[in-house]
Amino acid sequence: MNIIEAQGCAAQLSTSSDSPAVDVELLLCHVLQCSRTFLFTRRDHLLSDAQQSLFEQLLQRRVQGEPIAHLTGTRGFWSLDLEVNATTLIPRPDTECLVEMALELIPPLAARVLDLGTGTGAIALALASERPAWSLLAVDRVAEAVELAERNRQRAELTNVTVLQGSWFEPVAGVFDLIVSNPPYIDPQDPHLEQGDVRFEPLSALIAEENGLADIRYIATEARTFLVDGGILLFEHGYDQADKVRQLLADLAYSDIESAQDYAGNDRITWAKYHLTLEKEIK
Repeated sequence: MNIIEAQGCAAQLSTSSDSPAVDVELLLCHVLQCSRTFLFTRRDHLLSDAQQSLFEQLLQRRVQGEPIAHLTGTRGFWSLDLEVNATTLIPRPDTECLVEMALELIPPLAARVLDLGTGTGAIALALASERPAWSLLAVDRVAEAVELAERNRQRAELTNVTVLQGSWFEPVAGVFDLIVSNPPYIDPQDPHLEQGDVRFEPLSALIAEENGLADIRYIATEARTFLVDGGILLFEHGYDQADKVRQLLADLAYSDIESAQDYAGNDRITWAKYHLTLEKEIK
């Protein structure tokens, strides 16, 4: 089998993938350890027997719906190439919108930033790569995710990030200029849990009670103790949760509450400031 023949196997993914041709290219790049440019300039290149066998195995796993990121073990996010596995979420392109907003909201000077539920470390590492003067703390309750995030930190050679294990604020001390989180926010009854890549991801990283708002509420409540006066709390949330998240933050005495859209035009990100003086006035 040569490369052009392997690319023809994309037809097998027509019902299990929205991008079968791209999926096959990514699998071939993984198997051949080559760039996508190589695929188009050396289309007559023959796969060895071992390479063909591995490609066919991975292709069949993709036919069954297994995510490409799990098959190749990596996913690009921001400017980083992250190791991924089944212990945590696969970083999504829309989460880059949260990174963009964080970079806009906080000056590129010395700042303390906390990333809660870091998973692969994607958010914290992307911010650290853009803001070397920032000090970032990344937290996750799952030991395997913490180990994964630490490997990604070392892979990216970033020294301004510390990764800790603990449930939300449990291992955290001090105050922060910015707290960011992409927490579980899917309703346990959401039918989308039976579709696409999320079928292969841990439910604990996806679902939350209170129609998906329980963890957001908890973080917003506790974050008030860990923000500097005027510090910012920034969430990613569900496409239909912006109104409820804004109201939740207002009820907790946050101010300057705003939302922004993801790449598909959905309200996906909400942020707010917390002023200690304002809370005292309200009380």
